[in-house]
Amino acid sequence: MIKADIVVEVAKTANLPKLKAQDAVDTVFDAIRDALSEGQRVEFRGFGVFRVKERKRGVGRNLKTGEAVQIPPGKTIKFKPSSHFFD
Repeated sequence: MIKADIVVEVAKTANLPKLKAQDAVDTVFDAIRDALSEGQRVEFRGFGVFRVKERKRGVGRNLKTGEAVQIPPGKTIKFKPSSHFFD
C-alpha cells in the first residue's frame, strides 16, 4: 500500500473529497515526522510505536574495492509493532 492508496481509503471511509482526504493524510504524516525529528516517540495503540534510536559509528566495507569505510554515528527510526499483529 502506498500513500495514494491510503488517501483513497480515507476518502472512501470518511466520505470526503479526495483533496480533503489528501490534506488529512498529509497533516498526519507531517505531525509524525515533526514529532520524530524532535526525538519524541509516536504511539498508535493497537498498531505500534515509532521511535528515534541512536546509531553507533562503525566500519563498513566498499563491496567493489574491499576498502574499509567509516560510518558516522547518526539517528534512525525504529518501529515496534503492537502485539495484536502476532495474535
